[in-house]
Amino acid sequence: MKKRVLLGISGGVDSSVSALILKKQGYEVVGVTLELFGDSNCLKSKNHIEAKEICDFIGIPHFTYDFKDKFKKYVIDDFIECYKNCKTPNPCIECNKYLKFGFMWEKAKELRM
Repeated sequence: MKKRVLLGISGGVDSSVSALILKKQGYEVVGVTLELFGDSNCLKSKNHIEAKEICDFIGIPHFTYDFKDKFKKYVIDDFIECYKNCKTPNPCIECNKYLKFGFMWEKAKELRM
């Protein structure tokens, strides 16, 4: 049985090369792009289109998940609250904690990764 990997795909070089390397190493790779902000046209943004095209080229499935509400709640709102309380926000830590390693982990389990 192949090992399965849920990989965040941004449409950039790092995630694209990671997907290709993992596939060449025998992993079953599923690409995921997170919609974090913007309106409903986000799915037509350059990054989303490039991520889908890269996944198609490599031959792996690609999904886009709408995490806008979660991003606002756990990253943007936290950022604002930190400033209000004279603290230095660190949005990357909050995003990693809740979205990349929290909710994406839940998606991986749903997909039986």
